Amino acid sequence: METGSPDGTGVPGDELVWRGLRPALVRVRRLLLALWAGVLALATAVLLNLFAGPAWASLALLPLALGAWCWRLVERNWRSWRYAERADDLLISRGVLWHEETVVPYGRMQLVEVTSGPLERRFGLATVQLHTAAAATDATIPGLDPAEAERLRDRLTELGEARSAGL
Repeated sequence: METGSPDGTGVPGDELVWRGLRPALVRVRRLLLALWAGVLALATAVLLNLFAGPAWASLALLPLALGAWCWRLVERNWRSWRYAERADDLLISRGVLWHEETVVPYGRMQLVEVTSGPLERRFGLATVQLHTAAAATDATIPGLDPAEAERLRDRLTELGEARSAGL
């Protein structure tokens, strides 16, 4: 398998061009974290106050403390995500403690989707989902600019069609 630059030259020694995710993804994930930690803390406080007494309701601070700890982890996780296009495949790297690198050959791609939920649209984000014949190699790249997600979808679809024609 030839590897190299995304323009298809495959010149040995070419450095991979790693691309990261948009910083807006950190804001979206922190917003969701704060929302869920607040809801969980409120529910815990109300239920413990009703069934165990007001002294036990102070345990509702635990979800807030956990949310504060996760606040920093969201940015660390965001920094770990990156992807690179090579001549014959797409590399996706992620993870802080458990580092995971996925290689998706262009010829094995069956479907490339761009999705964007209401919150993602509000923050100008999109997600690219890659589906292959083997479910184990399906991949997702969240937190992309919508224009970049569409460009990536079109490029991957074009390369996938060209590479699969030779199978």
